[in-house]
Amino acid sequence: MSGLLEVVNGGLAVSIQDRGRPGHRAIGIPLSGALDPRLMAAANALADNPPDAAVLEIPLTGPGLKAVRGPVRVGLAGALDARRIDGQGRSLAVAPWSSVTLFAGDTLLVGNVRQGIAYLAVSGGFQTEATLGSRATYRRAGLGGVRGALLATGQQLPCGLHGGNPWQEWRNPTPLAWAAGPIRLIPGPQQAHFTPEALAALVAEPFRVSSAADRMGMRLEGPTLGHNALGADILSDGVTPGCIQVPANGQPIILLADCQTTGGYPKIGTVISADLPRLGHARPGDLLRFTWVDMPQALAARRESYQQFDTWLRGLQPYTPPGVIDEAALYSANLAGCAIRGDDPHLSLEPTQ
Repeated sequence: MSGLLEVVNGGLAVSIQDRGRPGHRAIGIPLSGALDPRLMAAANALADNPPDAAVLEIPLTGPGLKAVRGPVRVGLAGALDARRIDGQGRSLAVAPWSSVTLFAGDTLLVGNVRQGIAYLAVSGGFQTEATLGSRATYRRAGLGGVRGALLATGQQLPCGLHGGNPWQEWRNPTPLAWAAGPIRLIPGPQQAHFTPEALAALVAEPFRVSSAADRMGMRLEGPTLGHNALGADILSDGVTPGCIQVPANGQPIILLADCQTTGGYPKIGTVISADLPRLGHARPGDLLRFTWVDMPQALAARRESYQQFDTWLRGLQPYTPPGVIDEAALYSANLAGCAIRGDDPHLSLEPTQ
């Protein structure tokens, strides 16, 4: 028997994601998958899963989930809080960067994401139907997730059962951090289409994330990046998440996880893999700055990102939530054969005869 959750509140723009669908771009299938794979891996670590098990990606408001069959362990990664309501109506606050176990009849209510995006993992990962080897939701083609749609009230989400100690949870008091400073770029394949002034402006001035932003990409507003005599059109060629296209109006577009597989605008640069997850946390109105790096610097940044995540994993700590009796600690106290003396105001323990 597997675990089962019922969606009692779909939240806002919540979707099932995993590592995506690599290897299918030749037939026009986008990569999709988590905007921040490292944060997804953190949520999965809290739920004792492999790093790319299917999770919920929460960009704005979290869902309400009721355990139909349990126990189910849940891991929360990101700037959000939640509350577990048990079958008797008792409420327990659940902090970010921690796990919580739901028994049959318990409900988890996830709040708003205070910054960027957040992820919710469950024991065994969400076991919805896979398409082309992935459960990642790609709405434009109706792939993955629950019939290709966002999370909605009434859906049933199969998952695994938690097989460990249901009273011992995990947390890391230190949030997983991202590199600060400008978003790092390597030169794009069509830099020759841009004036020297455009190349300089890209890294000299800030750009604002416009309201035209989603999982496919984000349009930026800022200095006009002018094209030279080669123009603003090219024969369509391959694009990937992180590419920065610049159409004729000179305002850049950064492609993200759900981006198309080809494009006909020249690409001025590409965001390095270590910084690409940072873009998934950007919201309309945020300011972004950019800087150029070379390939050795990009590879060094990727290694540093892996090392930071390994350090965070080593910081995971077991703990017992408030109101839960730690039976192992109780038994280790060896209280057998003892009784509480009721007439002692300090309730001391004395051996019985």
